Amino acid sequence: MSETTIPKIPAPLPVKKQKKKSKKKLWIIGISLLVIIVAAIIISGMKDDVVIVQTEKIGKRNLTQVVTATGKVQSETQVNISAEISGEIISLPFKEGEAVKKNDLIVKIKQDAYAPELQQQNAAIDVAESNLAVNEVALKRAQQEMERLNKLYNKGLATQSEIDNAQNNIDQALATLNSIQAQINQQKTGLSRIRYDISKTTIYSPMDGTVTQLNNELGEKVLGTISNQGSQIMTISDLSKMECQVEVGETDVSSINIGDTAKIEIDAFPDKVFIGYVYEIANSALQTGQGTQDAVVNFVVKIRILNNDVDLRPGMSCTVDIEVEHRKDVLAVPIQCVTTREEDFNMGGSMDNSSGNVKRESQERLSKKMKPREVIFVVDNDEARVEEVKTGISDDSYIELVEGASLDQEVVKGSFKAINKILEDSTKIKVDNEIKKRKKKKYSEDDDE
Repeated sequence: MSETTIPKIPAPLPVKKQKKKSKKKLWIIGISLLVIIVAAIIISGMKDDVVIVQTEKIGKRNLTQVVTATGKVQSETQVNISAEISGEIISLPFKEGEAVKKNDLIVKIKQDAYAPELQQQNAAIDVAESNLAVNEVALKRAQQEMERLNKLYNKGLATQSEIDNAQNNIDQALATLNSIQAQINQQKTGLSRIRYDISKTTIYSPMDGTVTQLNNELGEKVLGTISNQGSQIMTISDLSKMECQVEVGETDVSSINIGDTAKIEIDAFPDKVFIGYVYEIANSALQTGQGTQDAVVNFVVKIRILNNDVDLRPGMSCTVDIEVEHRKDVLAVPIQCVTTREEDFNMGGSMDNSSGNVKRESQERLSKKMKPREVIFVVDNDEARVEEVKTGISDDSYIELVEGASLDQEVVKGSFKAINKILEDSTKIKVDNEIKKRKKKKYSEDDDE
């Protein structure tokens, strides 16, 4: 038999060498991870230092500043019809919404309550006139007696005492006649008052118009306005001339002038824009919540509607844009470009960096109650540079730059957070004006899905 050859198995490595190799591998992995983390932190920090913004160049525009207010549509001419006497309505010929002509009978109140008083006054006048006739006869008799005694006195047949008594009788008769005549005049005045009250039981329309409000029905009783507030029976309005009555705040009313053009939107006609102009501005204010934190002071401004070719009705809600100022070819930027900043960086002028001077200047600024300055951020070699500006009028989107800017300068217009909180002088920026387009495209694709 031949000997079988057994292969040699290599001896295992020493345990110490394997452990050293594992530790070395772990160290390499740990260092690599640390490098990656540090690099990520550095890159993240670099990204945080650069602010992505959107920009626009300063250009020339035509701006129109508007004051927006809300209110109600009303008729320029309207009359509230109230009862001047109390009584029951026995005739109400017109209903709400119907047209009336001037001098049309619109309300009749029951007259029966005045009949007894009228009869009593007429009877009193008749009695007084009868007494007057009787006393006129007595006066005539006294005058005749005086004539007779005068003849006798001239002949020496009558005494002076008789003459004096006759004269006294005449004077007494005249006084009685005057008293009765005064009573008759007084009673006739009362009769005129009663007849005047009776005439007020029929009310006629004072104008051509439409019954826009009817507060009473046939058979209801109304109160007169002589001794109390009275009952407002109806309102008649001239719907051919309509206006908007809007309330404007005290800060805006000073910029509005008579004749300013206004664009009017009425909720009932959403597809139509009405044109009007300011023809009246209230001198006295409307105050609500007086004496509280919610106190509001407004002034009523009336705008006459010119292109009234639809059926407008009093009480319709409206929104009015009053054009208070126009300017052509002025430097303008989007409104969001302009922000305010405290003077914590140098925006022109010298400032000593010593803490004492800074503190002193800060105190002076506070003592003068200086307002924060308006600024824009101008793009300058990948940096945002602060530039102080003075603004003028504005419209819905753009604001005028009166000072501190020049044509075609590139200014930051977004984002809102960057302009109002993040950006400072010399902040690193990256301009990306396509971001909004990408967002709009994304939203559009999402809507399609």
